[in-house]
Amino acid sequence: MTSPATLRESRGFARLWTASTASAFGSYITVLAIQVLVVDVLTGDAVDVGLVNAARWVPYLLFGLLAGVLVDRVRRRPVLVATDLLSAVALSAIPVLSATGSLTVGWLAGVMAVFGLCTVVGDAAFQSFVPRLVPTRLLGPAHARLDQSDAVAQASGPAVAGGLVQLLGAPLAVLVDAVSYLVSAVLLITVKVDEPRGESRRRVRDIGPEIREGVRWIYRHATLRPLALSTHAWFACSAVAGAVMTPFALRTLHLSPATLGLALAAAGVGALAGASVAVRLGDRWGTGHVVIVAWLGTGMAWGLMAAAALLVPGGGAWALFAFGQLLLGLCMGAENANEMAYWQTATPDRLQGRTNATRRSANRAVIVVAAPLGGLLGDAAGYGTALVVAGATLLVVATLSLATGVRRARLGDEHTPTPG
Repeated sequence: MTSPATLRESRGFARLWTASTASAFGSYITVLAIQVLVVDVLTGDAVDVGLVNAARWVPYLLFGLLAGVLVDRVRRRPVLVATDLLSAVALSAIPVLSATGSLTVGWLAGVMAVFGLCTVVGDAAFQSFVPRLVPTRLLGPAHARLDQSDAVAQASGPAVAGGLVQLLGAPLAVLVDAVSYLVSAVLLITVKVDEPRGESRRRVRDIGPEIREGVRWIYRHATLRPLALSTHAWFACSAVAGAVMTPFALRTLHLSPATLGLALAAAGVGALAGASVAVRLGDRWGTGHVVIVAWLGTGMAWGLMAAAALLVPGGGAWALFAFGQLLLGLCMGAENANEMAYWQTATPDRLQGRTNATRRSANRAVIVVAAPLGGLLGDAAGYGTALVVAGATLLVVATLSLATGVRRARLGDEHTPTPG
């Protein structure tokens, strides 16, 4: 079969892209709705926000490595459909619990843990499925396209979420995400792709060696190892910032859910701009340079948001907070397409599931630990202080990365674990 010359010629990718866009739109609504639900409806504090955030990522810690083995053993499209359907069911439980008066922080954390289990398997399958639909030379543009649509969802989702939360309440707003997962599942069913049958009949005792093979691939690779370690640190800093972001905006800056949604939408605008130039930046400056500069910009963005507390509450504080969100989105949009394309071009197909699941599991395990600690830091030292700590730490990590193999990473790297 002739390989498509452009993404437009790949009908399978077009449907995957549409499915991803649908679920991304709903997910950005849920991100805001869940945090407002904890802070305003359940009257929780930053620790509660951190615990709910951590609950979503606990399955990565417990089952992430097994998910990678599963994805490498079976066809990936059916896994994507199943996890989308189960995610829709899990999210639908939130408004049901709320309507019956049973919703508590504990129940919400439990639902998010189930949702997280679907996510860990679905994410590993999705990232491993893209290289089967798209030829290697189009992976950079493919991820840029996915990031662009995600950025549009990020720009519109929080603004819509703020309005929906204020109009319908946070529990009902989550239903939008449940519907988006149903739409994604229907679209994915129609994607036609020739996938290898896999090795689902392999023995249970082979799971350990298969997991170790995936771990070795990452942490013995001269470039993937420092990239993975630096990314783990990025997720730790992001977890701290994420745990205090909503309480900081609502309680320190005194923003309403609607104005907070508008400020968060600025991150989507920045992400769209960053994703639009990501491929050109990577081609000109190299993947590693783009990723490191994006980390530096992210650290500065959190510092700008914290500085908003120094201004008089109102338009000025909101504008600086929104500008910090804009810079944050710009950096993430430019970074992600380059980093994801590098991971997938530097990893052979037989290891895609385990490599994706291993690094994502480690990243989410970091969130499980860092998110509650970020909440404790915010409650003890102040939400703005926690943002500054997260930003300063990431600046140090990015600076240290300049001395590693990350700086030399380019998309042409071979599938060879060069000794570190």
